[in-house]
Amino acid sequence: MDKEVITKIESDDTSSVEIKVLLFARARELAGVPDLTLKMPSGSTTQKCMDELVLKFPSLEEVRSCVVLALNEEYTTDSAIVQHRDELAIIPPISGG
Repeated sequence: MDKEVITKIESDDTSSVEIKVLLFARARELAGVPDLTLKMPSGSTTQKCMDELVLKFPSLEEVRSCVVLALNEEYTTDSAIVQHRDELAIIPPISGG
């Protein structure tokens, strides 16, 4: 019986990934945190990660349509698949002079 429990725990670990999310500018202000760890199912896209972030921080809906995403320090699309320990940056437009 103990062996079955261990197998189940191991398979749960492989079915999800943890990524680090960095929030910048207005996204950081809206969420109230500069970064966080997000646990997502394996095979999740950056768009699914953004969906989850908006669920956790509904105020992020304000910038959702205009953010740029970067995965591991490279700009990416919302269809990119995240891997365990990836770093996803949420970058809203920045104005200034």
